[in-house]
Amino acid sequence: MKLFKSLIMITIFTVVLTSCKKQEKEVVTNKEEIVNTLKEKEAILSVMQAYKDAIQNLTTDGTFELFTPEATIFEQGKVEGTYKEYINHHLGPELGHFKSFTFSDYTINATVSLPYAYTTEKYVYTIVLKGDKAKGVKERTIKSKGVATSVLQKIDGNWKIIHSHTSFKKLNP
Repeated sequence: MKLFKSLIMITIFTVVLTSCKKQEKEVVTNKEEIVNTLKEKEAILSVMQAYKDAIQNLTTDGTFELFTPEATIFEQGKVEGTYKEYINHHLGPELGHFKSFTFSDYTINATVSLPYAYTTEKYVYTIVLKGDKAKGVKERTIKSKGVATSVLQKIDGNWKIIHSHTSFKKLNP
């Protein structure tokens, strides 16, 4: 009977040790996934920063590489179409009227679920519109509080924006 109890205790002890080792391996695996997720988030934030920097520099140069050709853009309750359509018919012409465009109080969060990710942004943007003496138009400033969500997909090792939706509320009359 004593031998039987000893065998049962050894079996239980072995099972407990084995299960602990499995859990330890899972924790290591989870740590590895966290490290990879952090690298992916950094890459995603880099894409979003490049887009933000271009807009603040009043250019669309280099931005087409950040979007897929079929990326859809929504702004202020309107379907703008593809990124190319948005640039050609909306943002591109607008940038020519801006003296400056700056973001402030900017925060961004990224969530990764490979091969997709999404970002949420909150910010205040200030646009200074150029004046036109010939037309009697004075320079003016527009300040708005905005939010944006973007969906990105990892394609051939690079993160690309496949969907963007922005909205804003003017802060000044």
